Amino acid sequence: MGRSRGGLTSKIQALVDADGRPVALRLTGGQVHDSQEAEALLEAMPEGATLLADKGYDSNAIREAALAKNAWANIPSRSNRKQRFAFSGWLYRQRNLVERFFNRIKHFRGIATRYDKCPENYLAAVKLICARIWCAG
Repeated sequence: MGRSRGGLTSKIQALVDADGRPVALRLTGGQVHDSQEAEALLEAMPEGATLLADKGYDSNAIREAALAKNAWANIPSRSNRKQRFAFSGWLYRQRNLVERFFNRIKHFRGIATRYDKCPENYLAAVKLICARIWCAG
C-alpha cells in the first residue's frame, strides 16, 4: 500500500474505548506519520472523553481537536517542546489497551501477515475481526 525503507508496508491506526474495543480504524501507507490520521480518528471519539496517546501524537492540532470535543489530551510532551502540558503518568498506563487490541488482531494469521494486497480487502478483514471482538465482549 505504501512505500517505506523496508518496502511496501501499511499501518493500521485505531481508536479504542475503555474496554479495548475498536471505535474507529484507518489504514495508511507505512511512510505516513501516525499524527496525520489522528484528526480523522478523533471525529469518532465521544464528547468529554480522555485521549491517551504516545509522544508521536503531541501536536497543537491534535490537542485543539481534542479540546473541541471537550476531551482531555493526556499526551506526554516531546523532549523538544517548549510548552509543557498537564500529564498523568498513572492514567497513561491505560494506553496499553490499544496495544492489547493490536495483539488480539494479530492472532489472525491473515491480518498479521497481510495476505490481502488490496487495501480495501485488508481493511474489510480487519473490520470483520473487530466485529468479532465486539461480539465476544
